[in-house]
Amino acid sequence: MVSQVLFRRELALLARQKADWLNPLVFFLLVLSLFPLGIGPEPNMLRQIAPGVVWIAALLSVLLSAERLFKEDHRFGVIEQLVAIQTGLSRYVLAKIACHWLSTGVPLLLVSPLIALLLGLDRASYQALLLTLVLGTPVLSLLSVLGAALTTAADKGGLLQALIILPLYIPLLIFASSAMDAAATGLDYSGQLAVLLAFLLLSLALVPLAVRQALKMNVG
Repeated sequence: MVSQVLFRRELALLARQKADWLNPLVFFLLVLSLFPLGIGPEPNMLRQIAPGVVWIAALLSVLLSAERLFKEDHRFGVIEQLVAIQTGLSRYVLAKIACHWLSTGVPLLLVSPLIALLLGLDRASYQALLLTLVLGTPVLSLLSVLGAALTTAADKGGLLQALIILPLYIPLLIFASSAMDAAATGLDYSGQLAVLLAFLLLSLALVPLAVRQALKMNVG
């Protein structure tokens, strides 16, 4: 019951604060649309840069959306109350993570056909893009939420959050881009997908606990 209440609360906040999920999506699409304009519409060139461009744009847009994730709840004492009662903090963290992915990762999945069109991806490359987004965007959300939790009490934590989280994004960026490169050349990329799945499972196991401890430290 508590989990459902917290989840509905986060969904209501997203409905009221549309900029929190709309701005990252617009940023993502703008970055992808500017690259073809900047380097020209040559299809082979677009396909070569597509893996790196897509994933750099994705990680920056997801990171952009997380800066203010806990700020208001920290300011108004919501997190302090959850820490004090010692029952709802874990559910609160899970609700935040789930809603952050719903507001950032799911929109990226929904616009993936448009991405394929903008960058001239063939069927195999598009399939790899979709699979890497399915496995990778939850990891992006988990790490972004962790960065937001660690910088909750900082007045301007955006830069600090980027410095903390961006190095953790690098392995994900490498393997997701490698999978798309392999698909474009007709090679097997199941190994890269297995690594992405391992990243996801490890993040699901560890990050919620780390977020919980970070919020406790910020309150303390």
